[in-house]
Amino acid sequence: MNTVIAFIIIFGTLVFFHELGHLIMAQRAGILCREFAIGFGPKIFSFKRKETVYTIRLLPIGGFVKMAGEDPEVIEIKPGHTVGLLFNEQNEVEKIILNDKEKYPDALVIEVEQIDLDHAMRISGYEAGNEDILTGYNVSQTSFYIADGEEIQIAPYNRQFGSKTVWQRIKAIAAGPIMNFILAYVILVALGFIQGVTVDDPVLGKLTKDGRAAEAGLMQGDHIVSINGEKMNSWTDVVQTVQKNPEKKMNVVIDRDGKESTVQVVPEAVKADGKSIGRFGSYPPTENGFLKVISSSGTTVISTAGLILTNLQKIVTGQFSLDMLAGPVGIYDMTGEVAKQGVLTLMQFAAFLSINLGIVNLLPIPALDGGRLLFLFVEAIRGKPINREKEALVVFIGVAFLMLLMLVVTWNDIQRLFL
Repeated sequence: MNTVIAFIIIFGTLVFFHELGHLIMAQRAGILCREFAIGFGPKIFSFKRKETVYTIRLLPIGGFVKMAGEDPEVIEIKPGHTVGLLFNEQNEVEKIILNDKEKYPDALVIEVEQIDLDHAMRISGYEAGNEDILTGYNVSQTSFYIADGEEIQIAPYNRQFGSKTVWQRIKAIAAGPIMNFILAYVILVALGFIQGVTVDDPVLGKLTKDGRAAEAGLMQGDHIVSINGEKMNSWTDVVQTVQKNPEKKMNVVIDRDGKESTVQVVPEAVKADGKSIGRFGSYPPTENGFLKVISSSGTTVISTAGLILTNLQKIVTGQFSLDMLAGPVGIYDMTGEVAKQGVLTLMQFAAFLSINLGIVNLLPIPALDGGRLLFLFVEAIRGKPINREKEALVVFIGVAFLMLLMLVVTWNDIQRLFL
């Protein structure tokens, strides 16, 4: 149960901030955002604030922001349809009733002759009993359809995604992955202030209770001067020397409060990558300085992103292994293992996943944010958008590829768990 809760909280948080980035920049551009959703499938909770419906859906495996104009409008009114009209104080059409018109006795019922709800925002038609008189009405910029008792805001062209400049659309799409990098950075900064950031000094950090260093009398804060006569200039030097001496006696010269002394330590032998290495039970030294935390957190985001990109490069160049990939099942299993190590380790794992989510979404694959950005950059260079039918075909192929990859990765995750 703890794993389920941890997975939902972490994955939900990453998706929330990713979609929040899209929502904020889309709204700033003036795009009508109909829905902000966490998860897919049936709605289990929803509320509306201003123009946007916020929903939580059953399957916690992603999310979306439904922007007007990205998909064909779900409602289309054609000449010959009969609709009801409700007006505001400016005598503009405020609501267009599609069915159940008997529930709105004050509505003016007309048979539509002409309608333009993109640019002109005008509807004209014939009233019952006045079939020979064609009357036109202005439609409010903030008008609604009413269908089956549900209100759906009408999106004039100037509120649709496609009406915005290329730069505005790029910002709305790129904001999702960028928000993931920002979230990872904030998490790492918080961790830095809580537990400090690692520094590469030859100084002992926190010691494990039953570790060989504590048993030998070493203490947190001891400065390692030399090991077996070899000068230690960094924590990296200390780690490498200890790893080379499993179950071997080492003469460790330390500086404690300005006084040097020699302590004998026998590193414990542990297995790593099929071979035995030494470990004496000490964490690296840490600092809590404000500037150190701020700069180190940024460096960690960059280095982690570089490591992920290196692994992706191996996949592209054929140095491929399914074990390098993990789907929802694999991430769920990893979350359970990490959760056992405490909240701070779980936060660090969340930061890594957030960086990973940001990078993966920027890959130039159709159906991902990176693929959409690629189309927008091509449009910016050409000076005109790509043919919608061609774009839709490429996106369909991209979605099919991602679904196939997800199935393969998920099956591999299941095999690792149960076979």
